[in-house]
Amino acid sequence: MPKDTAVYTHGHHESVLRSHTWRTAANSAAYLTGHLRPHMRILDIGCGPGTITADLAELVPQGQVTGVDAEGAILERARAVADERGLTNISFAVADVHALDHPDDSFCVVHAHQVLQHVGDPVGALREMRRVCAPGGIVAVRDSDYATMTWYPSVPGLDGWLDLYRRVARANGGEPDAGRRLRSWALEAGFTDITSTATAWAYATEEERAWWSGLWAERTVASSYARLAVDGGHATEEELRSIAEAWRTWGEAPDGWFAVLHGEILCRV
Repeated sequence: MPKDTAVYTHGHHESVLRSHTWRTAANSAAYLTGHLRPHMRILDIGCGPGTITADLAELVPQGQVTGVDAEGAILERARAVADERGLTNISFAVADVHALDHPDDSFCVVHAHQVLQHVGDPVGALREMRRVCAPGGIVAVRDSDYATMTWYPSVPGLDGWLDLYRRVARANGGEPDAGRRLRSWALEAGFTDITSTATAWAYATEEERAWWSGLWAERTVASSYARLAVDGGHATEEELRSIAEAWRTWGEAPDGWFAVLHGEILCRV
């Protein structure tokens, strides 16, 4: 039986937050934004440092956006982002996607970005998201799919990284190849009107390679993921250092290219 909760593999190390604060509605929720209207009420689940949440609030100026996350400390970063932008139609709270503290039919849109890959019961989470979404509303979900990540040139240590990450994530109760499963999970959760799409992030310029390889090299040796990998018996510290070096090697390749595929679903309630 699936667990209701799972360990969040990445944690909130600064190397992780560099990735999360890069995310915007434009680069992470474009499949949804064309459906937004100025008056809408939006629930943003797993909002993290709030950069996507703030963008959504700007897109619904007569509406209201509520950002929730299981980790209370990260919400201070999210509130700071909202304050810096002068947004008054946004609020934040601690919440568990499996048991949301909202009445039925509370929101026009319920959004989750990179969340279902980290929960123990993604179907149950989708049912809860559906519960708080009003009739005619949208449940929007986007998740990466690690098994489809691809890069050039071939760096043997990165094959080891991918295998290790997937093993650690699954040991923590998550599903790193969530993107391909979103439609299946939504059908199991009872949705019948589902639009499925896919988009990708790509990193190829010198600046992009340095940023992407640098944050993963640091994450591999210094984040919660590194601790979980070692404590769980999945890798030694020496192996993690070798993987981090592989990331640096890839990042220095002038012809380097890395793509992250995402599955997306828009579910009409």
